Amino acid sequence: MNDRRGFFHKLASLAGLAATPAAQAQGRGDNEFKFLPKYVRSQNYKSLKQSSHDRTGGNRDFFTVPAGATQELLQAGGPGVITHIWFTIAAQSRMHLKELVLRAWWDGASKPSIETPVGDFFGLNLGEYSIYQSEYLACSPGRSLNCYFAMPYRKSARMTVTNEGKDEVRAFYSNIDYLSCPALPPDALYFHAQYRQNAPCVPVQYPDGRKLNPTGKDNHVYAETRGRGHLMGVTLGVLINADGWMGEGDDMIFVDDESKPAIIGTGSEDYFLGSWNFGGRDGATPFAHSQYGAPQIIMAERTGGRYCCYRWHGDNPVTFSRYLKHTMEHGHANDRGDNFYSVCYWYQNEPSTDFPLLAPLDQRIPRVRA
Repeated sequence: MNDRRGFFHKLASLAGLAATPAAQAQGRGDNEFKFLPKYVRSQNYKSLKQSSHDRTGGNRDFFTVPAGATQELLQAGGPGVITHIWFTIAAQSRMHLKELVLRAWWDGASKPSIETPVGDFFGLNLGEYSIYQSEYLACSPGRSLNCYFAMPYRKSARMTVTNEGKDEVRAFYSNIDYLSCPALPPDALYFHAQYRQNAPCVPVQYPDGRKLNPTGKDNHVYAETRGRGHLMGVTLGVLINADGWMGEGDDMIFVDDESKPAIIGTGSEDYFLGSWNFGGRDGATPFAHSQYGAPQIIMAERTGGRYCCYRWHGDNPVTFSRYLKHTMEHGHANDRGDNFYSVCYWYQNEPSTDFPLLAPLDQRIPRVRA
């Protein structure tokens, strides 16, 4: 009996010794190993891709999307995360970036969580290609479009593109990188992207000359939603309908209180982290950085002039517990009547929310409206 006890005691001791380094490492936590980049650590997901590759093994690696047709781009079961989207498009129509509509649904929801023209989703809000790079979106030479917003889902993900134009899209190339994983944490939120436009914005008249807007009543609305989550940012295209600077519009963000904004900025050029009219009528200079930019500036401060801007809140996403409405004045105290085309990007605890009806195609095409 004593020999048996001695044997099991030695076996337990050996097992303890074998487990000691791992146990010690676990006890110390990951902080001790923060010098290691995460890509050298063991991962517990499976990398996947769905693309427009030629199913026959040939080289026709694209979808053809007839006028009025919808092409499915992704159908995946969960849990998982979309990590990267890449498109490039060959189309006859000059306005295909406005004609093609991108939609995505999470976990079988009846309403889409992404609904926006393809160009607007990638920050090309005026339907024209412009090369730029930011933290989450980019457009490269060769007209390739890239998105790096992570898009988690627990049960399923579906993504489509619909051609609302009159011409066939000859070649729609798509690569969507995603991963499957054992589970998502309970606090993982769903990605949303909502398109809105005011074309034109309606200028507010001030008969007494006192331009005051403390409540944000007539502001352009980027997004409005109920639930819990956080705001990641916006893209905005502006087509100028009259000479002059289109800015000076304060950003006003309503957080959990519909009666008054919790966050008020100092002007739209400041919200997009530029300054001084982006350089003015004759000195405006396009710029594109990780968290902010105005990569397209054409005919600054002249009728028909165009601006495409973006601002990310990656350093400090704006959190909300019950309600969010992100808005911006069009001109000081909404005194200008330019065309605004925007997309707002945020995360929320519900897989879908109420979106306004998507503007008809004819109204989405940027045109000067005197």
